[in-house]
Amino acid sequence: MTTTSPHTADGTGARHGADGGGAGAAGKAVAPPTAAAARHTLPRAEPPYPETAPPAEARSSGRFLARAALVTAVLSVAGSVLGLVRDQALARLFGAGGETDAFLVAWTVPEFAATLLIEDGLAFALVPMFSLALARRARGTAGDPVRALVASTLPRLALAFGAAGALVAVAAPVLVRALAPGLPNHALAVDCTRLTATCVVSFGLAGYCSAALRAHRRFLAPAAIYVAYNTGIIAVMFVLGGRWGVRAAAAGVAVGGVLMVAAQLPSLLRRLKRHEGERPPVVADEAARPLALALFATVLLFALCRQSQVLIERFLASGLPSGAISHLNYAQKVAQIPMTLSLMLCTVTFPVVARALADGDTERARDRVERDVALAACLVLLGAATVVACAPQIVQLLFQRGAFTAADTAATAGVMRVYALGLLGQTVVGALARSYFSAGRASWYPLGAMAVGVVATAVAGASTVGPWGVSGIAAANAAGITVTAALLLAGMGPRSVPVRVRRVLGDLGRVVPAAAVATGAGALAADGVTGAGAAVSLAVGAATVGGVFAVLCLALGVRGPGTVLRTIRSLCSPSPRSVTQRHPHGRSRFRFPFRADR
Repeated sequence: MTTTSPHTADGTGARHGADGGGAGAAGKAVAPPTAAAARHTLPRAEPPYPETAPPAEARSSGRFLARAALVTAVLSVAGSVLGLVRDQALARLFGAGGETDAFLVAWTVPEFAATLLIEDGLAFALVPMFSLALARRARGTAGDPVRALVASTLPRLALAFGAAGALVAVAAPVLVRALAPGLPNHALAVDCTRLTATCVVSFGLAGYCSAALRAHRRFLAPAAIYVAYNTGIIAVMFVLGGRWGVRAAAAGVAVGGVLMVAAQLPSLLRRLKRHEGERPPVVADEAARPLALALFATVLLFALCRQSQVLIERFLASGLPSGAISHLNYAQKVAQIPMTLSLMLCTVTFPVVARALADGDTERARDRVERDVALAACLVLLGAATVVACAPQIVQLLFQRGAFTAADTAATAGVMRVYALGLLGQTVVGALARSYFSAGRASWYPLGAMAVGVVATAVAGASTVGPWGVSGIAAANAAGITVTAALLLAGMGPRSVPVRVRRVLGDLGRVVPAAAVATGAGALAADGVTGAGAAVSLAVGAATVGGVFAVLCLALGVRGPGTVLRTIRSLCSPSPRSVTQRHPHGRSRFRFPFRADR
């Protein structure tokens, strides 16, 4: 599965908060804009923040972000649960054999489409563009810059989505042969690929709607898209599975993609209709097009390079015994749940950081990114420790029924433990990559860092697949993404949000040992009650991991738990204002997310 989350799964998520405050020394000096950049920058009004923001306003902003993150997290958890139900249904109906392998090769299309069009690619490019348009609207620019942006980008992108989807459908035989040359059920994989090709169009439109709504600080509808998507897949599998076999799962992907668009379109239309009396300029800004094209090129190539790790896995696993691709898939889907959940806050704060950079508030963006990386690392390592300690129990409870046997459980659990070793790297990449694009400028450094990681994955995978099989492929994935994370962190500076690398490394250096000790304690506890059943063993192991991890984090001074406590207090404390509040960055008004679509 794709690494986000994107969403990316998951969604759009960079760590960009509005309640950051200017901690530490003054930020690095920002170089004066070049003449080309000046053509795209409006004259700035006074800074949107005074030296010290009013406490009530800062608390109000933090409370909004906390509630928006809660909405996103709740719906993302619901989408992840339905994703597990989807995978359980796939395992129960079709097992982990040749037919499922054929579908999972076709599943590469929605995996790539989700990363490129929803979770990373379009989000990295469009959220800063919409944030800048909203800032121009707030400054009183003639016409409506937001509607002008939609008019100049959506038709071209929709045409590109349609052409790309048609190309995938026509080239399906060649694509399947390239992805999995050793696959026995080639014809079945081609049929499934042609059905999933429709998601190139639907995911593209869904990603466009998500980016626009998040830039408007509307998170409810974008967070619900994977609920709609997985509901469609599950329904079609059970209705048509008996007649169409595994092709029903591919048809479900097509239906689910349409539901993703339908879940967001009404909300976006309402946002745009509020300013429909202001006609967009007839002539688009010609000078801005090269900048936009360069930005789209860098973010899409980065997302494509990142998702190519899946191609390497499928290519190497296609030469292994039947079921290897399925074991990799089930293990990866479960192992990546902690990463998806850990990036929920980043999904909410990405538009805020983009807006902060548009307003020139680099220090606030930097502080938000640093806190978000610390919190995301804390959460993902807690999840990774639980996965490693209790992998057999998790897989048994989730999948061991119907055509999914005990042997499949053992193989999947082993791969899942290896995958978990790369979760911290996946999270750091997901958190830092957005910082390079949050200012709305093209940056080639993330692509170079990701390319180095992909090469490391390919070399390590080719070396380890022989002696270690699927576990070697998973280990290569973990090694490659960790290399990319290290390069992205080392490159933070003028080309991105200038985070303090030593501070980030200090946070990670405290939380990693805590997770390692918690993993060992949880594994011992879970193994000690194996005779009581998988459910009891999992509960005991997870509780032990959580308790040991929390105690060690507090003892070592990890910043993540403190951020969680402040977020809970922010959610529970009474608001000094109504649910309609003024956001510091935009000086525009917006409502509590649950009421966004009213």
